[in-house]
Amino acid sequence: MPQPHELPSLIDRLDRLSEWLGRSLSWLVLLMMLIQFLIVVLRYAFSVNSIPMQESVMYMHATVFMLAAAYTLRHDGHVRVDIFYRAMPVKRKALVDLLGHLFLLMPVMIFVILVSLGYVGKSWRILEGSPDSGGIPGVFLLKTLIPLFAGLMLLQGLVEAWRNVLVMTGRIAPKEEEEHHEEHL
Repeated sequence: MPQPHELPSLIDRLDRLSEWLGRSLSWLVLLMMLIQFLIVVLRYAFSVNSIPMQESVMYMHATVFMLAAAYTLRHDGHVRVDIFYRAMPVKRKALVDLLGHLFLLMPVMIFVILVSLGYVGKSWRILEGSPDSGGIPGVFLLKTLIPLFAGLMLLQGLVEAWRNVLVMTGRIAPKEEEEHHEEHL
């Protein structure tokens, strides 16, 4: 039987994948800031403009935003209007989260995957590139982030749903609430 905070093996591996991916992608934020700083310096100090550098910032931003969303879900960092949720007992919170994952998150992510596959497939067939001369010839890769995002969210949604079932049945203790989720007056 799992320990109080331990998830079953497959679920734990999927959970750790989201954690690893989110932490790894955080380095892109630093790189993005450095490149953006370089773009500004080159433009205003030397009157040099680089379309590939500007597009690379957009590509990195999209990558971080799309692929780290599952990490955000894992850490309960998404936006929540919790007027009633905050005061609920732990098992009721787990039920609300479970229902949200099953009936809101998962259907929307399945819809995103289904709708985006044709769009991404067309882009891959023509190996779509930048509309700007000298831009990055990888728009098809950028568009591929859409179904990847939805797939990662779906996997993390399954992890969170299973975690909530285990919390509701008392098989694991809930994740401890982090300080940054509390209101500070």
